[in-house]
Amino acid sequence: MDTQRGRGSAQVRFQGQYTQQTTQQGTLTIQTRSEITSVVSSLLEMMKTESVSLHPLGTAAAPEPELLCILGTGDLGRSLGLRLLQSGYRVVYGSRRPHSCGPLPQGAQVTSHAAAAQSASLIFICVHREHYGFLETIAHHLEGKVLVDLSNNLKKEMYPEANAAYLQRLVPGAAVVKGLNTLSAWALQNGLLAGKQVYLCGNSEEAKWAVAEMSTKLGLSVLDKGSLSAARELEDFPLELFPEWRLPLRVAVGLAAFFFFYLLIRDVIYAYVEEGKDISFRITVSLGNKMKNNKSALSSFDNTKAWGQDSFYALGILGFFLYVLLGLTSLPSVGGSLSWREFNFIQSKLGHLTLFICTTHGYIYGWNKFLQPSTYKWYTPPGYLLCLIVPSVVLVLKALVLLPCVDRTLTRIRQGWERTQPNEEIEKVTNCDL
Repeated sequence: MDTQRGRGSAQVRFQGQYTQQTTQQGTLTIQTRSEITSVVSSLLEMMKTESVSLHPLGTAAAPEPELLCILGTGDLGRSLGLRLLQSGYRVVYGSRRPHSCGPLPQGAQVTSHAAAAQSASLIFICVHREHYGFLETIAHHLEGKVLVDLSNNLKKEMYPEANAAYLQRLVPGAAVVKGLNTLSAWALQNGLLAGKQVYLCGNSEEAKWAVAEMSTKLGLSVLDKGSLSAARELEDFPLELFPEWRLPLRVAVGLAAFFFFYLLIRDVIYAYVEEGKDISFRITVSLGNKMKNNKSALSSFDNTKAWGQDSFYALGILGFFLYVLLGLTSLPSVGGSLSWREFNFIQSKLGHLTLFICTTHGYIYGWNKFLQPSTYKWYTPPGYLLCLIVPSVVLVLKALVLLPCVDRTLTRIRQGWERTQPNEEIEKVTNCDL
């Protein structure tokens, strides 16, 4: 029996108790027929060694997720890393202090700036402009990489050139893309990204395409604004405060001011000049009790009490309106459409103003009762007085934070400043909160 397969041939002859197999590798003599099975097995093994190993359908090895680098472990860097991990990417952080940079998203790696920059081709710069200096020391690791600048400034025209242009000048061998700077850490943490529009600009079309592809996987809508010369415009976007509201607010304020002064002249000033009556309490709101058919009460009318009553009503109405506004902007569908400055303005500045108005509303309610012994039954304060303790403490602490010496220090800390330890080498901070 002769058989021929692949590159080799095999010849098996049966002559009583004698069998011979011939291959390209040599001659093998077999003494008994019982060893035919082992010969066939060896031939099959020879054929398998020359075949290609394939994975069965449905069990093919999945490609390893792309590794992205984030330089900066502040709030924005941590929030961006969390969203990238949830979108299927691998994330490595570059930190000045890899072993003491604070909590990072589970599954992320952390290492030095140089090692992190070497490991990825797409790098997010999540530090403030004043800390870009460290990038010059690792510029050779950034050659040919895509750098995404997410920085923003505290005010417009803060620097003579855009942050992205300055970054490109520091690292000329990298492709700088300005973008994603309109995203806030709050929006990234809460997943409010679906359909949100972000802007990109850069001189490299391939670099912008890589960033746009990543942004699309995050659920973002991307708008290309052109070359890196548009970076200044993109950096000014987060600093705008309700640009669509400017005209309606001006019209509303103008009409309100017109009717206020019109009625002030027609009612209050006219009554004082022509009739000698002081009805200045009507400047806030009209009296709740207009004292109709009670002309005798006008002789004992208390102007101070009228001011207090009208102010109590006015502040209560205004405070309730502002609380409703705060509640609406706290909804994810509304808050997600606001820029970080707009959200911060409403929840922080407008929030404290609302707290102040409503606290004042409570103080006016009991302005003449605080020192009356009859108010303290069994030496216990009234309920409205207890309700004023917490908001009053909050307002006092907020006033202390607004002091220039404290505010400057807190602003520096938010931008990445750290107090250097004794005997520690002075180096620039890069772990910042944008």
